[in-house]
Amino acid sequence: MSWSQAVEKTVSGLGYELVDVERSAGGLLRVYIDRIPGRAYPTGEHEFVTVEDCEAVTRQLQYVLEVENVDYARLEVSSPGLDRPLKRPEHYARFAGQQVEITLKLPFQGRKRFQGALHAAEGEGDAAGWQLIFNDGKVDQVLAFAFEEVREARLVPVLDFKGRRGKGASAKPSEAGETDGGQKE
Repeated sequence: MSWSQAVEKTVSGLGYELVDVERSAGGLLRVYIDRIPGRAYPTGEHEFVTVEDCEAVTRQLQYVLEVENVDYARLEVSSPGLDRPLKRPEHYARFAGQQVEITLKLPFQGRKRFQGALHAAEGEGDAAGWQLIFNDGKVDQVLAFAFEEVREARLVPVLDFKGRRGKGASAKPSEAGETDGGQKE
């Protein structure tokens, strides 16, 4: 069994999705995992990968890689991040309707990079292809493409900081008439 097969078999055997694996010349083996929606995990009910998930996969991978005699200097297991790569057609289907950024292998109308909402094209299965609905600054456009035409695709991170302000937010010390020591003047 090759090292990549050992990694994939181990990660999927633990109930996680193997998103990507990188191996650098310096001996770093980087493994990106994700939770599968609807599946229960011993580390608790969370939408995203936790530190405990990464620890569990790391422990098992260290054991398997030693048994398989895989040479590596360091192992890193982590979540794919907010800008998660979409590597397989199944990823496209899972994240249909969300904002993605794609880079085409060949330019279309003078550009390779597009950002918009990902949708399955009308038709039968994966052969129908995909559509990206984006705004060119004037009007919404539709880019139809096949999975094979994409060099790279990633989710566009959606950051919402509204949950950190508003609810019981305290006034700044200078506005409340306090000094740095917390004493009233």
